Amino acid sequence: MNTTSSLIIRLVALLWLLAASPLLQAEDESPVLMVYGDSLSAAYGMTDEQGWVALLADKLAKSGSDWQVVNGSVSGETSTGGLARLPAMLESYEPDLVILELGGNDGLRGLPLDILRDNLLTMVREIRASGARVILAGIQIPPNYGPRYTVPFFQMYGEIAEQENLPLIPFLIEGIAEHSELMQNDGIHPTAEAQSIILDNVWPVLEAEL
Repeated sequence: MNTTSSLIIRLVALLWLLAASPLLQAEDESPVLMVYGDSLSAAYGMTDEQGWVALLADKLAKSGSDWQVVNGSVSGETSTGGLARLPAMLESYEPDLVILELGGNDGLRGLPLDILRDNLLTMVREIRASGARVILAGIQIPPNYGPRYTVPFFQMYGEIAEQENLPLIPFLIEGIAEHSELMQNDGIHPTAEAQSIILDNVWPVLEAEL
């Protein structure tokens, strides 16, 4: 092959790459929203398609948004478990925005609040260090755990949001827990019928960040 032919082949290859790169770039640049939580976000007791995260993905798709939704939630997850698997999740999905919804299982087990606070703060800072933004979802636990624990537990989310300047979903299942027909038999997890209400609680805060 002479020098002229080789230059022509290289030029054609370069032009092809330049023509293809906008498509590749557009695909790679689709922003990713990761929901990182526990059973409240993992569609516990129902099909994945019925959960509020799937409803959110459907809402965004129907609106023409290019945001991709990843559900990184695991039923039974604690803040310690979430912290342990967070680096791999951030590396795998490279999210642009994360809804952090953890702590409920810690509260049900009576974990000292200083440990829970440290875990949540560490996760917030690791997410930000990866280049993603964070929305914090507040959680309440049943009142039978006593106000000396439940009140500061709930207040902790607002305090972290203020300290770290985070958007806050005040209470993920606001308007649900007090209605028995919207709760599963365990009294902890919302039913499939309640998932749209959870999305309504999330959406005003999320929309501002999108």
